[in-house]
Amino acid sequence: MKYNIEDRCVAIAKYIIENEATVRSTAKIFGISKSTVHKDVSQRLKKYNNSLYIDVKKILDKNKQERHIRGGMATKEKYLHILELKKS
Repeated sequence: MKYNIEDRCVAIAKYIIENEATVRSTAKIFGISKSTVHKDVSQRLKKYNNSLYIDVKKILDKNKQERHIRGGMATKEKYLHILELKKS
């Protein structure tokens, strides 16, 4: 699905706000790269819709603060899964 860049920026921003989504999960949903998502919401969106940009920035900042926690949880789940495989 082709988007006008402005429309894509707004659609991505609305998705992130509604779902409190990460850049990575948003990229998967829209079928574009993480770099494109990040550029759309951190640079381009500011020109098109500043109030939406501010809302998205809050969520992205929150995600950035929590990323070390998510990483630790993912590592824990990975090793628990490995232990389960060894037991069976």
